[in-house]
Amino acid sequence: MIDQQRVALAIGAGDAIGAGFARRFAAGGYTVVLARRHPERAAALLAELAAQGMTAKCLAVDARQEGEVQALFESVERDYGPIEVCLFNAGANANFSILDTTSEMYRKVWELGCFAGFLTGREAARHMVPRGHGSIFFTGATASLRGGAGFAAFAGAKFGLRALAQSMARELGPLGIHVAHLIIDGGLDSAAIHARMKAMSGVDKQDIPVDSLSRTDSIAQAYWALHQQSRDAWSHELDIRPYVENW
Repeated sequence: MIDQQRVALAIGAGDAIGAGFARRFAAGGYTVVLARRHPERAAALLAELAAQGMTAKCLAVDARQEGEVQALFESVERDYGPIEVCLFNAGANANFSILDTTSEMYRKVWELGCFAGFLTGREAARHMVPRGHGSIFFTGATASLRGGAGFAAFAGAKFGLRALAQSMARELGPLGIHVAHLIIDGGLDSAAIHARMKAMSGVDKQDIPVDSLSRTDSIAQAYWALHQQSRDAWSHELDIRPYVENW
């Protein structure tokens, strides 16, 4: 077992928000454990953190599978230490006309964006409640607040995740567990968004106005600040958007 007492676990830890979360919490002295379906894709990030003397690991999980999520929590607690912070960051931003949305597609989006959040939140709570402290965070989106044309499946999942977070906060707050939901209302300054903008409008990365997309380190800092809050002044929900975003 690694000689480290504080663990930050991120499920659905991709190359944007998940990576930013890893960098911030590792810099804050946490052993960071990332969980994603393809852990080999985190190799560059793990090498980066290791070169800075930070401790981070990446494990495989399909967050939609109850047994896998339960086994993940057990192995992290056993091999790395007690989980102090758990971030659920999985989701599929699927854009389909309702006329073309199959029942299978709707179910898959819900399973990844909402049901997996339930499994993650429940297992985190089961480990944290006996200790009487810990933070459970959920990443939301514009679709957490309003459904847009073509986003019936995604909004359904995100509405459900927000409701889950609210219910958990009301139940677990009095038990010492800080549950918070962060709404990302705008585009991310990430490779995937840069590629999407290039495909849609021909805009190159260097031509994107400064600060018109949210940086992943800025979002990670918001999660860090939430975790640092004193329990006499907890926030449940924060919304984050670039200054140019219409809302």
